[in-house]
Amino acid sequence: MEVTIQLDSGQKQLELFGPADSHLRLLRQSLGVQITARQSNLIITGKKQDVNRASEIIDRMQKHLLKQNSLTAKDVTIFITRNGSTEALATSKALTVYSNKKVIEPSTKGQLKYIETMLANDLTFCIGPAGTGKTYLAVAVAVSMLKKKQVRRIVLARPAVEAGEKLGFLPGDIQAKVNPYLRPLFDALEDMMDFTQMKKFIELDIIEIIPLAFMRGRTLNQALIICDEAQNTSPLQMLMVLTRLGHGSKMIITGDITQIDLERGQKSGMVEAIATLRRIKGIASVELTRMDIVRHRLVQNIVRAYKKRQKIKDQRQSENA
Repeated sequence: MEVTIQLDSGQKQLELFGPADSHLRLLRQSLGVQITARQSNLIITGKKQDVNRASEIIDRMQKHLLKQNSLTAKDVTIFITRNGSTEALATSKALTVYSNKKVIEPSTKGQLKYIETMLANDLTFCIGPAGTGKTYLAVAVAVSMLKKKQVRRIVLARPAVEAGEKLGFLPGDIQAKVNPYLRPLFDALEDMMDFTQMKKFIELDIIEIIPLAFMRGRTLNQALIICDEAQNTSPLQMLMVLTRLGHGSKMIITGDITQIDLERGQKSGMVEAIATLRRIKGIASVELTRMDIVRHRLVQNIVRAYKKRQKIKDQRQSENA
């Protein structure tokens, strides 16, 4: 089957096609179609289902470029990984942030549910594998609520638990030692506001990014609190975090319970908290899956391969027991 798409007049074709046609190459590799550019037309050939899917994605790419004035490989990957028609996702829960260049939108039904749950509850737990947007969307909700003056400040915290390394071996003072653990939170913020504004908010304590231990003894009112990588909290640490919630505040607890870096035999405070609090009104939990992964297209395959390997390993251990 062959379909010819006439590109929108005045469209920035170089941005649509990507650097060295990388966006078109990504479509070819992911969908198994041939795409040829001829003047203001794109010719797509391949199986009927694949051609129709490619045509739909190119249409979304054009609309996104017109609306946002930019199109990245990440955007194209999101369009490719979406299942079925998800046009409603783009407008139903779009989050306005401080960047004038973008709004943050859910890319999957799981992410849409996650955003809706965060907005509807005072305490939300979210578990899921890497790349599902657990941290990014939590920060987006926080920034959006701050911009709308629904909260007065944002507190972002992470446990400084080593994954195979010891903090004492890292160079520098305590700030230099903990910064690598907090870097993903800085990265998310930098995507939603310019650096000068972020620095100003941090200096004024409107945004606070801290190791988990620094939260002890505090009550946080009219704040949105995010505890990231919470699978690496102990039960006592998790209880400490949960009891920081003050008047007019929301809290979001995120983590991947398949990547617990605690010492062998130590229970995860996040796992225990979800089981203990699941029936309390105003507390909700969301589980994102590999179908919600919106990073590089290979991440889904990597997660699937490791999950399959672990399943085989567990079966062998069960047989030998």
